[in-house]
Parts: sequence; structure tokens; C-alpha cells
Amino acid sequence: MSQEKASFLDRFIERLDTIDSNSLQAYIVHLFRERGFFESVFNAIQEGILVIDRHLSIKYFNSAAKSLLGLPDDCRKLKIIKLLPQLDWRRILGGDVDAWTRLARQEIEIAYPTQRWLQVYIVPQEDEKERFATIILHDVTERRRQTDEELESRTAGVVAMLAGSVAHEIGNPLNSLYLNLQLLEHDLKDETFDRNEALETVVCCRGEVQRLDNLIRQFLNAVRPVQLEFQQVDLRQLLLDTLKFMQHELELRSLTVRCDFPESWPMISGDAEQLKQAFYNIIKNAAQAMSSGGELLIVGSVDDVNVKLGFADSGKGANVRELSTMFEPFASFKPGGNGLGMMIIERVVRGHGAELLLDTAPEAGMTLTISFPREGRRVRMLPESAEQQELDQ
Repeated sequence: MSQEKASFLDRFIERLDTIDSNSLQAYIVHLFRERGFFESVFNAIQEGILVIDRHLSIKYFNSAAKSLLGLPDDCRKLKIIKLLPQLDWRRILGGDVDAWTRLARQEIEIAYPTQRWLQVYIVPQEDEKERFATIILHDVTERRRQTDEELESRTAGVVAMLAGSVAHEIGNPLNSLYLNLQLLEHDLKDETFDRNEALETVVCCRGEVQRLDNLIRQFLNAVRPVQLEFQQVDLRQLLLDTLKFMQHELELRSLTVRCDFPESWPMISGDAEQLKQAFYNIIKNAAQAMSSGGELLIVGSVDDVNVKLGFADSGKGANVRELSTMFEPFASFKPGGNGLGMMIIERVVRGHGAELLLDTAPEAGMTLTISFPREGRRVRMLPESAEQQELDQ
């Protein structure tokens, strides 16, 4: 309410007993005109606006909200939970004002009256009598469509680039394989050929075949769409399982792994196999970056918002040029590397809605930190209210 309007109402109430009928009529006309003005303003706004009370009943809506949600003219018996069931109204109602805002700012898909994507904001408000909320709906369907098209176009471009890069990368081992097979063929035609030399050639060919197989598998893992299967996973246990699997390789490199995990670590929603693959690539990259006797420190931490994992190696680090191309395919600065490992790591991390941060400097090692969104963020809950009991029915 504006200061001018509040001042007008205060004067009106103070003088109510002394106002004559003509003045009273003028005041009422003024109020109706002001109401009509504000209604025309709200109905001109392109965003949908609704006002709900603490019982989830709709008290007000503008023309845009009516169009977006297909509302009838009379919504007095209609509850918002029926229109937007995608939102967790139990937690929104049970939380404090900060929790209310944080939990109810998201994009949702609706199917009625037409299929579209809406960006939803809930602004909690309170007066002396009760709590209510203003819901703002923004139609982002076109933006989502454009984003999907751009993503498809970018993906097609990346696949084409990867295909060309793979063709180039495959050429080297294929050429080596062809030359070695020619050499073996020549030796076999010689009646006095050396069996040991032939065996060495076969071993060399087998190594090139393994290199090709690894390159193709890494390429497929990097570009093949993967449907993540989310479940409750224990990050600490996944890490320990990965380290156990890699124990022999780490021992051969004389590397030390030190883990620092919190005593209480919440579960997260994730795909266990994909996360293991990401952890494997992270640890393998760190191991390859360190000389014999290096140390890898894995640190876990938890706050109200995120579950974090940090991998800090004692390798040579990276310069600005190397860091800028770290996630590009086949951009590897390690002997024998194909540059697909970091691409796989980034894909898995993004698929889990997590953030990836690299901190490095030449000769100062590298720290890779993953911040997973925490489920069940700490929210101050209020005693169960009547509207919560209604939701349980």
C-alpha cells in the first residue's frame, strides 16, 4: 500500500463520524476509481499474478494468470495445490519466510490449458492478521524451446567435431598396427625368422588394439546420451569403492591417498555408476599428473546447501592456456592422454545438477571441487497447522 493511499484512508477513518453523505459518496467513488485503476494495471501485466491465503485458497488473480492456468471466473473454492501440484506445498507452508522463498522459486511444466513451462516465484507476505503469498508466473516456454534447439545444434556440432577428432586420433594407432603387421608378414615369409621378434610384434599390435578400444569406449562415453538413474547414494562409500578398485594402479605409482570425511555425511540423489566413472577419471587424472611419491587429498564437507568433494593433487598444475582447454575433447597435456576424461567428468557433474570448480597454478598442483545440491536443506519447521492437516487428508 502506498504512503499516499494509507494517508488517505487514515484521514477517511478519522473523519468518518463527521462526514456528510455527499462527501462520503465522493470518497467511495474515489476508492472505486482507485481500485479500478489498480485492477487495470494488474491486468495489463504480462506475468500471471495470484494471491493466496494460508489455506491455499485463491483470493485474487489477474488476466494473465487466468489465461496461463485456465482459471474460471469464480475461484473462491479453488485451491492452488490443485493447479500447481508440482510445488512442495507442505514444506513451503511449514518453513520460515526464507525457506518459503527458496523452495518455491523454480520452473515447472503444466499440461492445462496448454502444455507450457512456467517460472514460478512465491513472495511470502504477512500482515497483522495472517500470512498470505503473492505468486508470480512467467511463461518461459519459448525460451526453453530456443534453449533446447541451441543445445541440439551445439551437441550436433560437438559430435561432428569429435567424429573428426576421433578419425584423426584413430589414424595413429591404425598406422602403427598396419606397419607392425607388415613387419610380421615379412618375418613369417622368412624361413629363418626370429620367433621372439615375432612375439614382440604381436604384443605391440595387441597394445595398439587396446589403445583403439580405449579410445572408442571413451568417445562413446563422452557423446552417448545417458539416462541417469537417480537413487539415494553414499558419496563416501562410492569413493572408497573406487579407491579400492584403483588400489593396485595407485600402489604401482607409489602414490598416497589421504581422505578427510566428516563424521556425518548426508545421502544425495545420484546415479551410482555414473558417479563412480567420474570419480575414476578424476583420480586417474590426478595420478597421471603426479610423479612417484605424490599425494592425493580427498576432502568432504557439508553445509546447509551443498555436499562438497575436493580432490587436491601434488602434481605440476596447469597454466592459463591448459586450463582454458581443459574440458575440450582431445585437449590433453599428458603423455598418452586422449583428453576425453575431463569431458566425461563435466557431463556427469552437470547431469547431477552439481557445480565443478578448478583451482590450479603451474607447479602448484590442482584442486577439483564438486558441489552437489543437498537434499532436505535445513529448514526451521513450525508446528503443524490446519492447512498442513488438510494436505494430509
